Amino acid sequence: MTGFVLCIGVELCFATPLGFASERPIRVPMLGSAPRIDGYLEDWKDQSFSDGVWDIQRLRHAPWYDARRNRLTDHGNEPRPEDDLRARYYIAWDSKFFYFGAEVTDNVNDVNDPNHADKRWYFKDCICWFMEGPRDRRNEQFGQGDNAFCFVIDRRRPKYAAWWRHGAPGRQYIEEPLPATSVDYQIRFNPWGRGRDDYVLEARVEMASTFGRSDPDWGPPRRGHEYGLEIVHTDPDGGDYGGHFIIYGTGDDDSSWARMILSEPQSPIQRLTK
Repeated sequence: MTGFVLCIGVELCFATPLGFASERPIRVPMLGSAPRIDGYLEDWKDQSFSDGVWDIQRLRHAPWYDARRNRLTDHGNEPRPEDDLRARYYIAWDSKFFYFGAEVTDNVNDVNDPNHADKRWYFKDCICWFMEGPRDRRNEQFGQGDNAFCFVIDRRRPKYAAWWRHGAPGRQYIEEPLPATSVDYQIRFNPWGRGRDDYVLEARVEMASTFGRSDPDWGPPRRGHEYGLEIVHTDPDGGDYGGHFIIYGTGDDDSSWARMILSEPQSPIQRLTK
């Protein structure tokens, strides 16, 4: 398949492979102005896509839930599951970038991997946005067009903290740091004064230098273009592989990822006046 599927209406775009991607698509709004990447989301989160707070209790009722994959770890003296890890995720776009945000409650910040390798983000506290662009109808695992933009929640900001797993024509699972010219991100810890390991993540990733390398069929973003989306949020909490959330999909198979459609700007929710 060449280029983007252009989805003008939901009813025009339901030919999908079997799996959870046939659910109602995620419509991601375009931003009217570029936000400053400073760890504060207030200037754009109300104009982004977010579907509420995710915790393990909500995940267990999602159609893609698998207890072997979506799990938390018990090291003794643990808080309630919703206080172990919960998060609200945000995503938006403009003509050049995807914007990612997360507001996270986490009881333990763990970025210590005893068998460290730069590519082992999944053994550390990390949030990854798995994206396919353009979305096609092939079942692939990090082949052409597949990308994972991963942000390790490390106060030290090591070189591997902004990581890029991706495919390319004829290649799978290419692992490398996100090019410095393609990414900007900030992490703000203890943003609400309730826990030192709570955090806000804000990031932007340039599309042309990432999607354009991963798939020669990628083109500049337009309203109606269709991507695939999954979020993977890892939380080892002192364990080895540890716990993690997988949202909008079932893993590396991009045919399970949610259908994500670039949409027009949205206005913040308006409250009724008395």
